[in-house]
Amino acid sequence: MTNTKQYAYVDTYGCQLNESDSEKLRGMLIEMGYEITYDEFEADVAIVNTCAIRQNAENRVLGNVGELVHIKVPRKKKIIVFCGCLAGIPETVEKIRESYEHVNLVFPPNEIHSLPEFLERAKTERKRVFIEDSKEYKIVEDIPKHRDSKIKAWLPIMYGCDNFCSYCIVPYVRGRERSRDKVAILTEAKGLVEGGYKDITLLGQNVNSWGLSNHRHSALTTEFSETIRHCGLRAAIPSTEDNNQGILHQVQNDVTFPNLLKDINAIPGEFLIRFMTSHPKDASKELFQAMAESEKVARHIHLPFQSGSDRILKLMNRGYTRAEYLDKIAYARELMPELVITSDVIIGYPGETEEDYNDTLELVEAAQFEAMFTFIYSKRPMTPAAKLDDTVSPEEKQKRFENLVTIQNEISEKKHEAYIGKTIRVLVDGEAKGELYPLKARTNGGRLVHLVGDPSIYGSFVDAKITHSNNWALFGEA
Repeated sequence: MTNTKQYAYVDTYGCQLNESDSEKLRGMLIEMGYEITYDEFEADVAIVNTCAIRQNAENRVLGNVGELVHIKVPRKKKIIVFCGCLAGIPETVEKIRESYEHVNLVFPPNEIHSLPEFLERAKTERKRVFIEDSKEYKIVEDIPKHRDSKIKAWLPIMYGCDNFCSYCIVPYVRGRERSRDKVAILTEAKGLVEGGYKDITLLGQNVNSWGLSNHRHSALTTEFSETIRHCGLRAAIPSTEDNNQGILHQVQNDVTFPNLLKDINAIPGEFLIRFMTSHPKDASKELFQAMAESEKVARHIHLPFQSGSDRILKLMNRGYTRAEYLDKIAYARELMPELVITSDVIIGYPGETEEDYNDTLELVEAAQFEAMFTFIYSKRPMTPAAKLDDTVSPEEKQKRFENLVTIQNEISEKKHEAYIGKTIRVLVDGEAKGELYPLKARTNGGRLVHLVGDPSIYGSFVDAKITHSNNWALFGEA
């Protein structure tokens, strides 16, 4: 490295796991001597961490990657990196190779820990570097992280997915399920609490199956440090094996997600535990009981149902029926009447009939979600659903989509109206640009609150009186 400052920029698309991966990318870049910038024109290294879940996301990513050609015009030595889930799709990688010649380095998500090595190759070999997906999926511990927030933290507990929903590309680009070691998770959680973090979200494609997969890999706690030393970079990273004795005593005997929640709940401190995403087929009574018994576990679950039609659920390979789904959320609400339930739904899956769509409407009315994320089906390569005939016209999909959004907005508005006049505990986790409501906060159940209050309460749990609401947020006074 020269004495001249080097800057790195990381642009992130997609889910919370991608956000967590970007924290690792920034952490490694800092260890390599780079300073983080949020201006791509200032960057010596610009990394695009991509999402492959829908075609619209892919189109947006590729459009923005194309625009990055302009940042290389004044400084041709800039290095542009394309990584994340799209870099695990052979067809997309070929597009980058053929049509985006300004991209210097491409690698799939399972190789994120090798960024220092790949970046050194791209700089020294002076040619484009394409890393093929080796399918060697493993867990590498001790990768440094650079978190933007000092209040909220992502904590991955597992990687990959074994569900193979027929529309989903994730298992093909992120691999089979691998669960992190419980002690490693508890060590990181304890460090976050001691570092002042108040809102910790456990992440996985299906957190409910943590610890149960037959495809688990042992954690490689020294590999990143070895990579750092091999590249002649600045620091070796301390291993999580140092000083684990303080939490070993609290580990439950059974390696299950409900027991993991209880173990993290036992860590001293004032904080909230969130988690996502849960798959309904694995959302057990034990999970809901653990939530109800753990005072630090937020009273919120994101439980995607995807369709209200049993026929479509079977085609999707979801592993549950509409009745089983409704029974589960009824049991959860019986244990926790204050529980906030949010969900995902896909409209226009190949072969979806008007009857199937009406079944979805009926489930939404019965479930009464606080919020719902609605998506129009998007064909993805490598998935079984991509081979099915898409029988629903784009116009009909849009009509169904807009109708469902209207119904859910009405439900959300009524749910939020019930908060008006109440005083509830919130975590002040953001600042807003508007003068009227200078702060943002979240309820225990994850509802957004625009808040009137002194900026000094930022980062604190406070009581807030809710004064009014709309279908997507609450408004109140600290």
